[in-house]
Amino acid sequence: MKKEIYISESIGETRIAVKENGKLAEVHVDKQSQERTVGNIYKGIVENVIPGMQAAFVNIGQNNNAFLPFSEISDPELIANSNNNSKEINVLLSPGQEIIVQVIKEPFDKKGARITTDLSIAGRFIVLVPNSKYVGVSKKMRDKYERRRLKKIAFEMKKHGLGIIIRTVAEGKTEKQIQNDYANLEKKYKQLMDSAQKVEGPTLIHSDLEMTSSVLRDLISDNVEKIVVDSKNNFKKIQKIIKEDSLEIGDLIEHYKKRVPLFKEEKIDDELMKLLRKKVWLKSGAYLIIERTEAMVVVDVNSGKFVGKKGHEENSLKINLEAAKEIAKHLRLRHLSGLILIDFIDMVASDNRKKVYLEMKKELKKDRAKVAVSEISEFGVLEMTRERTGLSIVDSLTESCDDCKGAGRIISKDTLLTQIDYWLRDYKQKNKDLRLKLFLHPEIAHYFKKEQKKAYIRLMWQNFVYLKIVEDTNVQKNSFKFTKMNNDQDITSEIVT
Repeated sequence: MKKEIYISESIGETRIAVKENGKLAEVHVDKQSQERTVGNIYKGIVENVIPGMQAAFVNIGQNNNAFLPFSEISDPELIANSNNNSKEINVLLSPGQEIIVQVIKEPFDKKGARITTDLSIAGRFIVLVPNSKYVGVSKKMRDKYERRRLKKIAFEMKKHGLGIIIRTVAEGKTEKQIQNDYANLEKKYKQLMDSAQKVEGPTLIHSDLEMTSSVLRDLISDNVEKIVVDSKNNFKKIQKIIKEDSLEIGDLIEHYKKRVPLFKEEKIDDELMKLLRKKVWLKSGAYLIIERTEAMVVVDVNSGKFVGKKGHEENSLKINLEAAKEIAKHLRLRHLSGLILIDFIDMVASDNRKKVYLEMKKELKKDRAKVAVSEISEFGVLEMTRERTGLSIVDSLTESCDDCKGAGRIISKDTLLTQIDYWLRDYKQKNKDLRLKLFLHPEIAHYFKKEQKKAYIRLMWQNFVYLKIVEDTNVQKNSFKFTKMNNDQDITSEIVT
């Protein structure tokens, strides 16, 4: 499979796109204003213990208390002897107690982060699992001889109380490379535990890689054929990863220096905007409707403009097989997670339902997130779950619109800042007058001038322009207007972003 990675850094966001065989397969958005917390380890303070919910709430120093299900507690010192006849877990936790926890899901909306006491520290080739005897190899690694070799290496270097999971990217790597990774992780673990003893909670004691580095750690491998990056900082970061991991792809990395934004040049921006739509057309003329609700994601398969030449059952099978491929692709692209219900077109024959189910399972193997899939019911509905790996693409690029009381969404402030950056890059190629007024909705203007002051200054320096921000209630929150400094004639439409 031909894999290409494109990394574009703007004032508001860093975006990473992965193409497989020339088609967009994965997108990641790292917002400058949003701190990543998954993988971070904290010394927290227990606030509430609620046996009826089988959960505790822990203060880790964020706006909302983190959520700790009792099922995420495995430390024997924190679990009381429970009744074998009951499924409920009894824990030895009380308000005010200090506890070491790790974030496994980002906070979302008004919900706090989801945490666990089962710590793990991810490296390039392995994951270190403290307080564990476990040694395992990624299930996505299929070669049984390679699995056996790596497992032997893991058992030989494993120390007491430190479990090991060999990651997929370790395939083909030398014993020395894996040992070096293990030594680095062991050192990190000792440092964070020493730090935990010296500080009082709530406090951060170990910070995982920021999102861009974390994604690159997982994506860059020997099978990547091309890496294009428009930031000098990220270019150096990738060169370092390639050197450290002894990857033979140094000649494949390209520093993009054109004035035209990278994602605009590659038409990736157009694809991103399509991911915000509910309707997805299929080549056959059929279409999907993808909708998120509070409780689940619902996908409806419709025959649309499809005109088949065969009977209803055969036509339905053809559409459903095509839909299965496209649904798997969009779940991955849109970062959709949780419970997902897919309403396929009804098929009478159980063999046909089985074919669609198997096609869905096959396509989902390309996904790095964990999934669980059930067979299609007689009503044509397939139920599945997908691990949440981060914000959905809709939540990354948009935010709730207050004016329509949450019924709709508009592009996020950081995405708007990226669009302004793109506009300025195009403008300065064609104009010499670089003193401009930028008209924004008062709320957005305040955000740029106060909360994103550094980004605002950087925007001017990088584009060699002087910007005066003007508050204007006539400008919508998801829009902007430019004029020259000496008059108020709108010049925004002169540049097409």
